[in-house]
Formats: sequence, C-alpha cells, structure tokens
Amino acid sequence: MKNVTISMSEELARWLRVEAAEADVSISRYLADLVADRKAAVDRREVARLSYLSRGGANISTGGRYPSRDELHER
Repeated sequence: MKNVTISMSEELARWLRVEAAEADVSISRYLADLVADRKAAVDRREVARLSYLSRGGANISTGGRYPSRDELHER
C-alpha cells in the first residue's frame, strides 16, 4: 500500500471526517474506496468505448453514420 499526502480546506476535512465516521471507516479507507469506485467507472467506459469501436463505430470522416439507439443497446 502506498501512502499519499493530500491538502484540503478545514471545512472539507471536517466534512470528510464526518462522512468517514458515518461509513465506519478511516479517512484513508474512505478516500481509497472513492478513488477505486471512480477508477472502476472509468474502466467500464473504456471497455464500452473499445467494444463500440471494435464493432466499427461511426466513422464520420468517411461518411459513416452513428448507430441507432437499438444498435447501441444490443446485448
């Protein structure tokens, strides 16, 4: 585990302490979980983007079209 030092306003630090306490975790764990959730969301978007592009995507420069709503939500 890597230690990281961050700076924030007193007001934000106070809010963070309360949020972490309500979640019954340390501030460190609370922030790590928030960042992990954010990373997971970014990773899901990247997977979706690559999936879309692997199916041809919309190549506007060559006159391609955007997929329909139904095409985007095929499973």
